[in-house]
Amino acid sequence: MSLKIRLNLSGVIDRVKSAARKLKEMEANGQHQISDEYTEVYSRLPLWLHLAYGVGHVLNDVCASMWFTYLLVFFHLVLGFSNWETGFLLLVGQVADALATPFVGYHSDQSDNFAICRYGRRKVWHLLGTVCVLVSFPFIFAPCVGCTDSSKEAQMFYYSMFIIIFQFGWAAVQISHLSLIPELTPNEHDRTKLTAIRYCFTVISNLLVYIITWIVLHVDNGENSKIGPGDEAKFQHVVWSVLSLGVVCSLLFHALVKEADNGVSNDVRGSRVRTSVREWLTNARVYQVAFIYMSSRLFVNLTQVFVPLYLHETLDMTASALALVPLTMFIGSFVTSLFIEKMTRCCGRKVTYSVGAAVGIAACVWVKFGRDAGFVAYYVYVVAVLFGFGGSIVLVSSLGVTTDLIGEKTESGAFVYGIMSFTDKLANGVAVVIIQDLHGDASNVGYYRDVLTNVCGGAALLGAFAVTFLFIRTRARTISLNYERVPDYSSIN
Repeated sequence: MSLKIRLNLSGVIDRVKSAARKLKEMEANGQHQISDEYTEVYSRLPLWLHLAYGVGHVLNDVCASMWFTYLLVFFHLVLGFSNWETGFLLLVGQVADALATPFVGYHSDQSDNFAICRYGRRKVWHLLGTVCVLVSFPFIFAPCVGCTDSSKEAQMFYYSMFIIIFQFGWAAVQISHLSLIPELTPNEHDRTKLTAIRYCFTVISNLLVYIITWIVLHVDNGENSKIGPGDEAKFQHVVWSVLSLGVVCSLLFHALVKEADNGVSNDVRGSRVRTSVREWLTNARVYQVAFIYMSSRLFVNLTQVFVPLYLHETLDMTASALALVPLTMFIGSFVTSLFIEKMTRCCGRKVTYSVGAAVGIAACVWVKFGRDAGFVAYYVYVVAVLFGFGGSIVLVSSLGVTTDLIGEKTESGAFVYGIMSFTDKLANGVAVVIIQDLHGDASNVGYYRDVLTNVCGGAALLGAFAVTFLFIRTRARTISLNYERVPDYSSIN
C-alpha cells in the first residue's frame, strides 16, 4: 500500500513540476495562462472585421493630421497670429482633450449610461464624438465667421470654442475605439493585429491628407511659392476633402462592427473583471505605462508639429515641400506598420520599442548636422523615412503595452486609455506652448532644428529607458511570484 501511495505521490509531483516549468516559460515569454485557455475554444477574428475596425478611426486620423501638422502653419502664416497665440490655441485643444479623455473613459465603462446600450456602449460614444467633430472642425481651418476685423483676443475666443467641441468629440472617438480592442478579442495576437491595423489606417489617412494638401498647394501655388495669407480657401478645400473620406469610413465602421455580437461569448471570456478607479490610480504600473505612452506620443506628435515649421523656416523650402516631406515620413510609417506584429512576436515589445526609439534618435541627430544643399534636396527625405519608421514602432508598441496592462479587465479599459491620453495630451500642449513662447527671435532660423534634435530625440530616449525599466521590474516580479507560488518538491523522492 505504501508503495502505491508513493508512486501516486510521485506522479502528482511530476505533474506539478511540469506545470510550474510551463508557467515559467510562458511568463518569461510575456504570455499569459488565460490566453492559452482561450485559444482552445476561441476562433481568431476574420480579416474583414479587422479592416472594419481599422476604418473606425479614420475621421479622427485625418483631423489629427491637419491639427498637428498644419494648425501652427495655418494660424501663424495664413491668419497672422503670433507664435505665442498659435501655441496657446493648440494648448487649449490639448487641455480640453486631456480633461475629456478620463471623463469619456470612465462613463464609457459604465453599462447604464444610455438607454440604447444595446447598440454598444463604446459605439454610442463613438457616434457622439463623430457628430461633435463634424460640426466643429471645419470652422477651425477657416477665417473667423463675422469677426475677421475683430481683435486677436476675440478671434482666439471664437476659435477656442470650436476647438473645445472638436477635442471633446475627438477624445470620445479615440477612447471608445481603443477600448473596443480588448472587448472584441481576448487573444493577445489578435489584439496586437487590431492595434497594428488601426495604426496602418492612421498612416494611410495621413498619407491621403498630405497627398491632397500637396496637390492643392502645388497646383494652385506653383512650384516655388511659399504659404501666405492668400491660402485660406486652399486649406478649406483640403479640410472638406478629408472630412468626406472620414464620414464614409465612420459609416462603414458603425455598419460592420457589432459590439454586442463580436464572436466572443461570455463562456469564453469568463467573468468580467471590474477594477475601481481608486485601484487603477494607486497602481504604480499605470504611471509607468503612462510615462511610456506619453514619451512615445511626444516624439510622434512634436515631430509632426514642428517638421513643417522646420522646413519653412530653417531649410526655407517651398509650400509643396511642407506636404511632400510629411508624406514621405508617413510612407515610412506605412511600410513599417505592415511588419510590426511579426517583429513584436519575434523579438518582444522591449526590443521592438528600443529599435524604434534608436531609429528615431538617429533621425534627430541627422537633423542637427544636415545643413548643406544635398541635405535639402535629397537627404531630408531619408530623415523623414527614419522619423516615420521610428514613430510607427514606438507608438504601436506603447499601445500594446497599454493593452497588456488592461489584460482581462476590459470593463475599465476605456478609463485606462483615458489616463494614458490625459498624460499625452497635456504634455504635448504644454511642450508646444513653451517651445513657441521661447521662439522670440525671428532671426534664429535654426530654432526648430534644435527642437527636433533635443526635444523629440529626448522624448524617444526617455521612452526607451522607461520601457526597459518596466520590463525589468515585471520580469523580477514574475520570478518572485513564481517562487512564492510553486513549492519546492525537489527533496521528495
